[in-house]
Amino acid sequence: MDKIIALLAGVIFGVGLIIGQMVNPAKVIAFLDLAGAWNPSLALVMAGAIAVALPAFQLAKHKKNSMCGMEMQLPTSKVIDSRLIVGSIAFGAGWGLAGFCPAPAIVTAATGQWQAIVFSLAMMTGFYLFAVIDKRV
Repeated sequence: MDKIIALLAGVIFGVGLIIGQMVNPAKVIAFLDLAGAWNPSLALVMAGAIAVALPAFQLAKHKKNSMCGMEMQLPTSKVIDSRLIVGSIAFGAGWGLAGFCPAPAIVTAATGQWQAIVFSLAMMTGFYLFAVIDKRV
């Protein structure tokens, strides 16, 4: 049952990304282009996401288990270290250069768009390389 709920949540999330046009790299790049032809429409998508997520996270902080009975695993660290900063820069650079961030890239790759497939493969390679390097450090 947990797998079905996770699948449904993923599908709903993916549909939300499609409806909000977060899967459209041109729209994302236009949103990030503050000095050029800035398109602020994705700010509304983000505001909507925050409006849904914020109360849910506030509620989740006071729960020991999810509605499915699984143990809650919310982040607790408030430390800003070099790993967080470098990761944030890499995330922002990838988003700004390609117009994709992880979830929209995977959703778009599922449609067969070659750019999203290449991005997703590069992203997964990066995940793997990080895991290998992180074990050595």
